[in-house]
Order: sequence, then structure tokens, then C-alpha cells
Amino acid sequence: MGSKRQFRIWRGDETGGDLKDYTVEVNEGEVVLDVIHRLQATEAPDLACRWNCKAGKCGSCSMEINGKPRLGCMTRMSTFEESETVTVTPLRTFPVIRDLVTDVSFNYEKARETPAFAPPADVAPGDYRMQQVDVERSQEFRKCIECFLCQNVCHVIRDHDENKPAFSGPRYFIRAAELDMHPLDARTDRREYAQSDMGLGFCNITKCCTEVCPEHIKITDNGIIPMKERVVDRRYDPLVWLGNKIFRRGQVPQTSATSGHSSGAVTSGGAHGGAHAHGGGSHAGGVHSHAGGSHDSAAERQAQQGVNWHREVPHPTAPAVDANGKLPLTELTFNKAAAPSPFGDDVTFPLPPEHLNFAHPQQDEPKH
Repeated sequence: MGSKRQFRIWRGDETGGDLKDYTVEVNEGEVVLDVIHRLQATEAPDLACRWNCKAGKCGSCSMEINGKPRLGCMTRMSTFEESETVTVTPLRTFPVIRDLVTDVSFNYEKARETPAFAPPADVAPGDYRMQQVDVERSQEFRKCIECFLCQNVCHVIRDHDENKPAFSGPRYFIRAAELDMHPLDARTDRREYAQSDMGLGFCNITKCCTEVCPEHIKITDNGIIPMKERVVDRRYDPLVWLGNKIFRRGQVPQTSATSGHSSGAVTSGGAHGGAHAHGGGSHAGGVHSHAGGSHDSAAERQAQQGVNWHREVPHPTAPAVDANGKLPLTELTFNKAAAPSPFGDDVTFPLPPEHLNFAHPQQDEPKH
């Protein structure tokens, strides 16, 4: 038999509400969401709570437990003292619909405004190739389950509702960082767009978003701070400024903030006075480069070859299947932990720094 535990749950809707006390049975190994389901089955059948997978992968059961944004399905009751009253409230940053359910449509509006991945014009679908080190750089950000706990705890929008039209929040800053790191993304203005349209400058890197992330993504250290550094490098570095004046006559990469339009972005009425979709694509034929948006196609293509300009870029090999499309026996008995490298047996990983298209985040750390 389980023990009786004290819960205090917020009940109400958009017009108002209050905390209500409950005494609920709690069994060994249960999480907060289990208790809420038991409460719905016994005492409060009208208690509203959003949930889906109950495995910490959908992000639906976001709530504030004892004042901290958490996932209800990943918060074990064993982490609280038996005499402790567990207080459960809805996410404070977003409007309440009813009880523990909030209206998080703000986040989906910001997702629609963020320019999507722009595939390279000169590479056909199915022929995309990336080096493993490039995959690893952005793989961390793709773990996001969109629970919006980072959005909820970000004080720029939590404490200042008027900032929402001009501020996308940490979830979409790491989306912009992921695409800026992507070697196949054709847009070259990701950092400028993040600064001018997403409100990157409002973030003062308190790391509260990193602290509440259930996927342990280092949002601030690996996403927001590098994006800020790249923006500062392009906008405020005196040598870059002088080079722009001398060689590019002060040319600034065009974004919706500088040109009045954006390729592929959907702009909300709250941010620019009217909901409208932008077509076209002035950067559709460009080549993404870590060297910055120079808009010199020849230089960009040269930069795409890597830091060592004269090396031969390894070409992918054919799929490891026979003429009938079956996996050959040699593949099953291969003497490595995975299939042969698509770059050929003469290429080993990790690649040396001089062969990288992008610097690996950990390449300067000492090896043990």
C-alpha cells in the first residue's frame, strides 16, 4: 500500500483561479503525472492536464512543480520528502486555458517565423553529404522535445509580455544556431536574422534555460553564446569594420531588417504590423560558409572546400549493398563497429583541424 501525500494544485481558467489542497495515495516508483492521473480518477475528474507519451520525449506535460518548470512524467515523487506538500501550477509565462493547461501557441508562431532549412541549389535531394564532425556539432540541438520549459523560464518574456513580438526565445535561438552550423544550408544570413528579427541581443545569458532543459542541452554555452560571438564579430570587430569599408564598401548582408523583406520567413502581425508570407528567395542560390556572408560566390565555394584549399575533398562511395539491394556477408562480418566509411578507408575520424570545414567545439580541449 502507498502512503498518503499532500498536493496543492492550481484550479481555474483564464478568468482566474486558486490553489486547492488534495490528499492523494502515492506508490513506490511513481511520478507526479501518475498522481495527477489518480487524482483525475478519484477526486477531480474535471482536472485538465496535457500529456501524451509519459516517457519524457513529447514535452506535453510541462508544468511548474514546487515553483520549478519540469516535466510531470520525469519528476519522481521520491525526490520529495514525505511530509512535503507538492505544489503543481501551470507554466507562468503563457496564458492559462484551464487548470494545468496553457496556451503555448506563441512558440508555434515563432517557429513559423524562423526561416526553414534552405537546401543547396546545386545538390540534388538524396545526394546530400556531411562529415561526421558537422553532424555532431548540431546533433545536440536536435534533441529538443519542444517542452518549452526554456521559453517559460526565460525572464525576457516571462516578466515582460511586451517583449514577445520581438523576441523568439532560447528554443529558436538554438534552431538558428543549428542551421548556421549546417554545412548544407544555403542561407548566409542566419546570424544577422537572429540579431535583427529574433531578438538575440535581448538575451543576457543567465543560463536559466540550460538549467531546466530535460534533454540537458547546453543552450547557452553551445548555442546562444556562439551566435552572439559571431554577430559581434561581423558587426562590431574594428578590423572587420575596416575591411568592410575598404573591400566591400560597407556592404551588409540583407535581412528583413535591412531590406524590408525576408526570403522564406513568415512574419507575424505582432512583429511587423500585419501577417504576411514572403516568397522568393534571394539567397536560394548561395553557398553557406563559416567564413561569413561575403556574398562573393567564388569565395564562398572555395571556403566550402575546407580550410585547406588545395586538398581533394573525399567523395562518398556507393551504398554497401549488392546488385539485388541486399546487405552482403562482408558487411555483416566487417571488423569495425559500424559500416565502412562513405569517405573511403584512407580517411580516419576525427579529422585533423586543418581538414575541417567547421572547427569542432571540443578540438582545443586537451586529450586524455
